[in-house]
Amino acid sequence: MKIENTKAQMRKGVLEFCILSILKNGEAYTSDILETLKDAKMLVVEGTIYPLLTRLKNAGLLSYRWEESTGGPPRKYYSLTEKGILFLTELNNTWSELQQAVNKVTSEKTTK
Repeated sequence: MKIENTKAQMRKGVLEFCILSILKNGEAYTSDILETLKDAKMLVVEGTIYPLLTRLKNAGLLSYRWEESTGGPPRKYYSLTEKGILFLTELNNTWSELQQAVNKVTSEKTTK
């Protein structure tokens, strides 16, 4: 079993949560989202993020608007919808509970 595969799966599992969390501060262009994720050591490529953004939009969690660009094609800026804000609140609660549970399990001594 390779540790890199497990680490990649763990990152994938929280990627939606991270994207929604980035957008809670306001709208963002895809490259800005990617840069924020990369700065946080969330190794993500464009081929992963575009389908995920589309899925989140189709689920009604995100909306977008087009803005003309002076140096190329128009840019699509994403933002949270009201549904997305509520969904993110639930994810934050779940994340806190999960974090506490994992910390408890991984820091306790097992007795058998």
